Amino acid sequence: MRKIFMLTSLLVMITLTPAVAGDVDAGEKVFKKCKACHLVDQEKNKVGPHLVNVFGRTAGSLESFSKYSNALKDSGIVWNDDTLNGFLEKPKAYVKGTKMAFGGLKKEEDRLNVIAYLKTFSQ
Repeated sequence: MRKIFMLTSLLVMITLTPAVAGDVDAGEKVFKKCKACHLVDQEKNKVGPHLVNVFGRTAGSLESFSKYSNALKDSGIVWNDDTLNGFLEKPKAYVKGTKMAFGGLKKEEDRLNVIAYLKTFSQ
């Protein structure tokens, strides 16, 4: 009976604990590192694809962008909080063979903030 109570208590705590969310304003500042290659507020590609409505998009699938690596196109990744977090940490380690030259965002807080910012441009 004690184990059931402990498990129930743990489930209640997990359920009531808010999800970790990033700071949109801080994310906008961190995103300045990405602006040389990506736009988030216009459906216009630069060196990299635009990131409007990136959430739920399959990696390498934006038809208006033709410069994806085969590795990214064949990855099967669908962009969400977890996949973006992993990719933004170390793109070349997350998708071996990607053309993305960016070294990554080492701080998880920066990644979560950028993800929160990107969400504001996704439906």
